[in-house]
Amino acid sequence: MKLKDKVALVTGGGSGLGRAIALLFAEEGAHVVVNEVRLDAAEQTVSSMKGPAGGRAIQADVADSAQVKAMFATIERELGTVDILVNNAGIAFGPGDDRLEVSRKSEAIVMELLSGQGAQTHLDVTQNLSDESWRRMLAVHIDGTFFCTREALRLMSQKNRGAIVNISSVAALTGLEVVPHYSAAKGAILAFTRAVARDVASRGIRVNAICPGYIDTPMTERTSPLIRAAVIARTPLRRAGEPHEVAATALFLASDDSSFFTGQWLSPNGGLFIA
Repeated sequence: MKLKDKVALVTGGGSGLGRAIALLFAEEGAHVVVNEVRLDAAEQTVSSMKGPAGGRAIQADVADSAQVKAMFATIERELGTVDILVNNAGIAFGPGDDRLEVSRKSEAIVMELLSGQGAQTHLDVTQNLSDESWRRMLAVHIDGTFFCTREALRLMSQKNRGAIVNISSVAALTGLEVVPHYSAAKGAILAFTRAVARDVASRGIRVNAICPGYIDTPMTERTSPLIRAAVIARTPLRRAGEPHEVAATALFLASDDSSFFTGQWLSPNGGLFIA
């Protein structure tokens, strides 16, 4: 078992990538703390774990520093430390975002391009983006990643070892025009990953990131069939990814298998983006 006797915290572990990562870490011997903004979702993941060390569900909004501090205080009190942190919690759209309108326009653009007439429809996402949506997107992704990383480092520094895995996105590498705020947040996570990796390397703490491509999760299930087909057509492997494929990447970065990796990003994306 690659994570035997380790304590791992996975934020946003109630569904999708977070759930897959939490379940795999448990199978590999870790005691997994599953964080979610909804306690019942975290508890469902814990109840599905198959591993010797069990798990613990904790409710907290990672965008709230006080809630994050309270979560880590509970972890320290009950488990003593955190060996692995996976900053996975995230949202695809902010409050007030008109998903249906963006989807409609995206489909129109695809059809216009297929017809050979050139795109005549304009997305205009950025100029219509609200302050509330922008701030909530950055709060969950950037603030959440920072708040959790800061608290985890305070525990990891006591033993001078640990591994942090930040979930970014292929959106950080290419930019996704339908979600400029999401792209900005995920790009910031990559820059943060590089900086913190340099900051804490002397303590033996490694910090890396994952930039998934189009993965079948609850976050992407609302994608229209046409847009899904268009994305898969642009993916050389001609399929969407599965959560377990991202989880396997997270396991590699969290375990000693990646002992000489820090400040890096890996992108399971089927060739959608090739650096």
